[in-house]
Amino acid sequence: MTTLLTTVQRYAESHADRSGLAQTPIAGLTIVRASEVSDLLYAISRPLICLVLQGSKHVTMGAQAFAFSAGDTLLITADVPTVSQITRASLAAPYLSLVLELDPAVIADLAMQMDVVKEGGALPVRVDPTDSEVSDAALRLMRLLDRPASLPVLHAQLVREFHYWLLAGKHGAAIRNLGWPDSQARRVARAVDVLRSDFAQSLPVEQLAAVAGMSPSSFHQHFRNVTSLSPLQFQKQLRLIEARRLMLSEGVSASSAAFAVGYESVPQFTREYGRMFGLPPVKDTEEAKSRVRAAG
Repeated sequence: MTTLLTTVQRYAESHADRSGLAQTPIAGLTIVRASEVSDLLYAISRPLICLVLQGSKHVTMGAQAFAFSAGDTLLITADVPTVSQITRASLAAPYLSLVLELDPAVIADLAMQMDVVKEGGALPVRVDPTDSEVSDAALRLMRLLDRPASLPVLHAQLVREFHYWLLAGKHGAAIRNLGWPDSQARRVARAVDVLRSDFAQSLPVEQLAAVAGMSPSSFHQHFRNVTSLSPLQFQKQLRLIEARRLMLSEGVSASSAAFAVGYESVPQFTREYGRMFGLPPVKDTEEAKSRVRAAG
């Protein structure tokens, strides 16, 4: 019998790019494959569910650390900054995971039909054993990729079923607030969307609070509760992560990257970059490129 692991492995081997990502025709569904332990990866993740099928990974959010491996599910219910590292992977047994971005609209509709109650806040990152119903829904979603003609007709209902089992299982309480339009998580998410699209611009907290429909003081508190950062810290991390991507992927100089992401002072950029990534920009990118050349 075909298992989720073998189905995902076959798809990844055929479709993964050089970075190990295999995008699928289903929006928000991605396969991650790695044949060796990775460097530290910095990101601000959107709400998602990650089913680990082989290997292991370590994720840090603020002072919290999570280790998870095959059979575990990582759940992220808010746009939060994470530092992750694939800790077990090899050519013979590559790290493999299936990642699906959560859809608040689907969650809201299901929550109403399931008559679930609105609950208090929960930690934005958690790890639990994967529910069998979730794994089964993921397998049928992956099998659909082998039937391109069926995708437009069937994928939406399978994605919806995937969300249903998440809500019905051990992950349900943690993701329900994503479905309530007036919840703190959803209101903060509206401000996060502005930060993500306009992070290089000056964004006063009063402007972001208005987007979220909150007073500035209330917004600042709820933003930190949801994301673990202040709005200014969140914007700073977005800028630094994008600057690092520009230098590593596009060969942009440190000063050009600094100005491109909204910094007005290169020395300030260098200081803050070093605090986040552990090395100044030029040295960090040189070492990262050296590791890539050595691996190649």
